[in-house]
Amino acid sequence: MWRELVERWYPVHEFRPGATSEALTAAEQRIGHQLPGDLRELLAETDGVRGSYGLGLIWPIERIVDENLMLRSEPDFRDLSMPFEPLLFFGDAGNGDLFAFRLVSVLWDRDVYAWNHENDSRVWVASSLAQYLEWWSDGRITV
Repeated sequence: MWRELVERWYPVHEFRPGATSEALTAAEQRIGHQLPGDLRELLAETDGVRGSYGLGLIWPIERIVDENLMLRSEPDFRDLSMPFEPLLFFGDAGNGDLFAFRLVSVLWDRDVYAWNHENDSRVWVASSLAQYLEWWSDGRITV
């Protein structure tokens, strides 16, 4: 399903082999939370999606883990930014801004947010992972 959606909206893209169930479970343990359902399903089909010019539409699971753990532990970010623990970053805009899901209580919200690396704002951009992919492709999401 996810490959078909990406192919519909991104004529230039690169798929990877899907992440194993074991890799996804290990990632969830390292992050400390289960992955959002849609993201987990997409990563099982293709462990990340690269768009034109190498754009990280959806990062591979290892990068998702590494980026989130780094952002949560980097002392400079703790001093300059609001906490990153309630966010799960999964992709980038190619300009330093990142896309994320937001943790609500103990569950991930389906909505997608953009984090602006210059002013630390967190802005709603889409109501689901599929809508993020569609709207990012046709320019309705601008960052």
